[in-house]
Amino acid sequence: MRAIWKGAVSFGLVNVPVKLYSATESHDVAFRQVHAKDGGRIRYQRVCSIDGEEVPYADIAKGFETEDGEMVVLTDDDLAELPSTSSREISVEKFVPSDQIDPMLFEKSYYLEPEASGAKPYALLRQALLEADRMAVVTVALRQRTTVAVLRVRDDVIVLQTMMWPDEIRTPDFKVETGEVKDAEVTMARMLVETLAGDFDPSEFEDDYAEAVQALVTAKIEGGEVARTPTATKSAGEVVDLLAALQRSVAAAKTARGEEVPDEVEEAPRKKTSGTTAAKKTTAKKPAAQKPAAKKTTAKKPAAKSTKKTAAKKAS
Repeated sequence: MRAIWKGAVSFGLVNVPVKLYSATESHDVAFRQVHAKDGGRIRYQRVCSIDGEEVPYADIAKGFETEDGEMVVLTDDDLAELPSTSSREISVEKFVPSDQIDPMLFEKSYYLEPEASGAKPYALLRQALLEADRMAVVTVALRQRTTVAVLRVRDDVIVLQTMMWPDEIRTPDFKVETGEVKDAEVTMARMLVETLAGDFDPSEFEDDYAEAVQALVTAKIEGGEVARTPTATKSAGEVVDLLAALQRSVAAAKTARGEEVPDEVEEAPRKKTSGTTAAKKTTAKKPAAQKPAAKKTTAKKPAAKSTKKTAAKKAS
């Protein structure tokens, strides 16, 4: 992992120098928007809605649209006057009971690693949080904006979780009409809850979407359904590496969840080097020197030497 921020946790007169790491990562499958007819990538242009002209990035400013549709243009000078902070301090404001924090407020999670000089005060803060069963409410400046967050302990590591502002939590604008609930129905519902009761184990759940995409892509590659566009820069060998990349992604996800990795996923081919590709091209030019067994991939047997030369020329 790579640290994305360095600073110090400050509580009272104690400072704990720390590094900040992203604690989560997305494994969503990313698709490209393409032209269904030929597989060409879809490109977007920045076009002005008034004059219809494409606008260079250097001429683009930020704008705030009012309720009546008018636009207030903000320049770089305007934005420079806004309050911002570059403080490298995670300031503890108070320690609150853990059950007072609504999980809906949680936004992004980060791991805190102590610097060598801060190992002891880090352990002290971690132990204090555990024994008090409280979270530390803190303020921290990330990306030049101050935000509210909490510190809590997870697997002996202090985690910083940024929080949304209270006005960002929506209030439901509907009412739930329950009607009359009978005692017998409540009893049966309670029995169902007790039947399904258990401890939460995240490894019991999996996102099978990536595996389904892998199977789909594999079938299309093996069936030759790969679109070669005029702007494509990758060779056919590198297209096949997409399968290997998907297989390794699935293997990594399963390993992280402690699941067994199937043999076909474990044995995913690694990306070939340019030297291997060059050697492949060289041997393709000399089919006469190959052993008879290697000719199984050829659709037709050459009848004469002149035919062999023609086939070699086409292969190159």
